Amino acid sequence: MLNQRLQQKLLQKLSPQQIQMIKLLEVPTLQIEQRIKKELEENPALEEGPDDEEVPDADAEGEAEGDSESEPSEEKDKDNDEFTIDDYIDDDETPEYRLQANNYSRDDEKRSEIPFADASSFQEYIESQLGLRDLSEKQKILGENIIGNLDEDGYLRRELSSIVDDLAFQQNITTTEEELETVLKIIQDLEPAGVGARNLRECLLLQLEKKDLSIPALKLAHTIIRDNFEEFTKRHYDKIIIRFSIKESALKAAIGEILKLNPKPGGVFNDPFTKISQPVIPDFILELSEDGFDLHLNSRNLPELHLSSAYNEMLRDYSRDKGNKKEMKDAVQFVKQKIDSARWFIDAIKQRQNTLLLTMNAILEYQKEYFIDGDETRLKPMILKDVAEMTGLDISTVSRVANSKYIQTHFGIFPLKFFFSEGLQTDSGEEVSTREIKRILQDCIDNEKKRKPLTDERLTAILQEKGYQIARRTVAKYREQLNIPVARLRREI
Repeated sequence: MLNQRLQQKLLQKLSPQQIQMIKLLEVPTLQIEQRIKKELEENPALEEGPDDEEVPDADAEGEAEGDSESEPSEEKDKDNDEFTIDDYIDDDETPEYRLQANNYSRDDEKRSEIPFADASSFQEYIESQLGLRDLSEKQKILGENIIGNLDEDGYLRRELSSIVDDLAFQQNITTTEEELETVLKIIQDLEPAGVGARNLRECLLLQLEKKDLSIPALKLAHTIIRDNFEEFTKRHYDKIIIRFSIKESALKAAIGEILKLNPKPGGVFNDPFTKISQPVIPDFILELSEDGFDLHLNSRNLPELHLSSAYNEMLRDYSRDKGNKKEMKDAVQFVKQKIDSARWFIDAIKQRQNTLLLTMNAILEYQKEYFIDGDETRLKPMILKDVAEMTGLDISTVSRVANSKYIQTHFGIFPLKFFFSEGLQTDSGEEVSTREIKRILQDCIDNEKKRKPLTDERLTAILQEKGYQIARRTVAKYREQLNIPVARLRREI
């Protein structure tokens, strides 16, 4: 049943200034430079460079110049209430010739162009090779479908029976798995070696078969992968030596040849053009001197911002005009809107810098012992709540500061998230960082005997001997976080 009723609610909503501040706080130094340039382009009331003139308040100027002939105060208040940062008035009176510049040389124009790499995809590269083979029309169609089902690593993960069904239902082509197998063998003979394999074993065999198997090490490697692949993956080298009656040196040479193979033949095409490394520009610069730490923001490329004196003068002229024409009111509203927007942006940038320094100073104070020499064992357990309590900021604000921000120290560049970690108590009741435990695990595994690597049980015992009360499953979790395989897979001859 529907009914109508009146209800009062008390809600909290973020103002446009607060939303702008939150967005600016999240972006790192590289993006804040682009954000400032974008704001300078969009808002003509915002200029870069030192401020030579004190900017009057738009509201105070209007009150000083107003008199009895101006519009009533109630109407002024109404206009101010309706004025928001999102209500921009487009300035369409800028001549087109002011938006273009033709005083560049040919060399400058070439440098300004963005080069784009013209490269074929992995599937297109395989199809171009397949087109050079003597195939029937049906085989070409089957080959294109098989190539279309290759993943980014170059493997054919789908069953041939599924491809047969797809061809029958989608393209009305009747074929068999035997016909597809024939075409697949042709694709597997193309470059790069190993393409079209259905599993890792087949991929390695395809690469070995293109090498000179008359070489003893390559021949033994081919035999091991073909007949004892499971034992090889589990590193049961003793069983392989006994089965083939070979010496340990021969097995070591064969393993060396296997390690030269590429387990992802299609990966070489995904690296040069699709993966572009993003440069790391530190947001903070920390220097250690005799007097202590010197922390400052990396604002080398950030311009100084101030309000345009031309727009301030324009606002004065409009305020002195006693006319009540609609065009004049729109002009005043436009100028006030641009000036207020510029003022909000400048205040948001200043607040962003203050918040960043406040948070980083708290982290520096909390981890002072670590920042002296960069010894990870001196890192204290620290979570977002600890920094929030020190700074008086909200946890979400600290999280935004720590996200995607970097600091340059005298021992390297680190993300701010690096300094946050959970804690674990020792036998003496001292709380240590989990990063210290991971460092000890890494050192133990780096110095272990590869013929007999340390198991998780043995690593747990070593840590307990050092005074760290830790369970085996926790050791396994930290080992996986360090991307270290189990002891069986770390074994070497």
